[in-house]
Amino acid sequence: MTEQRPTREEIDEYTEAHSTPPDELLQRLYAETHEKLRAPQMLTGPVEGRFLEMLVWATQPRRVLEIGTYSGYSALSMAAALPDDGELITCDVWEEAHEMAKRYAAESPHGHKIDFRIGPALETLEKLEGPFDLVFIDADKPNYENYYEAVLPKLAEYGLLIADNVLWSGRVVEPDGDESTQAIKAFNEHVRNDQRVTAVMLTVRDGMTLVRRRAE
Repeated sequence: MTEQRPTREEIDEYTEAHSTPPDELLQRLYAETHEKLRAPQMLTGPVEGRFLEMLVWATQPRRVLEIGTYSGYSALSMAAALPDDGELITCDVWEEAHEMAKRYAAESPHGHKIDFRIGPALETLEKLEGPFDLVFIDADKPNYENYYEAVLPKLAEYGLLIADNVLWSGRVVEPDGDESTQAIKAFNEHVRNDQRVTAVMLTVRDGMTLVRRRAE
């Protein structure tokens, strides 16, 4: 008899059950996002949100940049570990989700650390001066390489860049694929071959790649 292995869903449930649960505000944000916004699978969620908070806590950034706010779960997770005078700039184009994010940030004791920007991210990035100690990319996949190239020069010497969804539900190991799948594959190859950086891909949730600049 073939041994039945646990499914990815069962492993994800076990992982979430054995991580510190989100606070009440994030739980409400999670529920309202699923109730009112389309594509709730885009939500960062409890495990990845806690992981981002841990990274901020461990690296102690003063300035954080997020590309792709959605309903604000990741921004609030990271802001919770920022010092009181820290700054997190987050940008998105979806006004309905942005308004939800701002509403929950107004309830949070860490909301004052978050600077919300609405508009195309590449246009926003042109107006921002670095350096940033931590950058989180979680937006439209066809622009991942463009975002990466725009923010890498703005990354602090000891800064950390994080790209989300780099496994794209496993579709990265399949041949062909739609526009977003091809974009993620191209991005992953681009980072792997980039001699300016050192990177590691993790299997946290839908895949996250951590990138640092190499010493010049």
